[in-house]
Amino acid sequence: MSAARDRILGRVRSAVLGRTGADHPGAFHGWRPAPSSPDPVAGFTEVFTSAGGEVVHVAGMDLAAAWVRDFAASFAGVSLGVLLPDDFVPELSLAPAETAALGVSMATGAVAETGSLVLDARDGRRVQLLPPTHIVLVRRADVYATLAQALEVVSRDPPSAVGLHSGPSKSADIGQILVKGVHGPGRVIAVVVE
Repeated sequence: MSAARDRILGRVRSAVLGRTGADHPGAFHGWRPAPSSPDPVAGFTEVFTSAGGEVVHVAGMDLAAAWVRDFAASFAGVSLGVLLPDDFVPELSLAPAETAALGVSMATGAVAETGSLVLDARDGRRVQLLPPTHIVLVRRADVYATLAQALEVVSRDPPSAVGLHSGPSKSADIGQILVKGVHGPGRVIAVVVE
């Protein structure tokens, strides 16, 4: 197996030998219009909700825990991300992500220009992707105006993978009919903690 690997890598090295590097493409200029508010939290809320996400604002982690506990009361099982603060964990009926109806995670940040939650793989990708409903806590101080700002912060302690979640999973691949929850949660609620 290593001889084949060495042969392939040798061919790749010889193919790129002598090529000049490409310049950095510069700042992100996406197709979405810029948020109408200069406040990153208001901009994130506007763009995230326009993509089908929901946003709740709470004043402190204690109120966030109470809100999650009340919201989760009707769910049979809840799966929690490992990055949630130790003092956050509300009294819930816990279940593995594979069977949980609700997942609760802590975001590394959020981005106003793309309406995205920045999720760290260390939190637990199963919690972020498998339950049909996903609550994501994000601190107000961790909401950035641009994707470049958020990725700069993530690059200080990079995880193995970063997820950019911009609302519920959806697809219209078959018959141009929009279906939610195809490749992930069909409902995503961002809880912005003041």
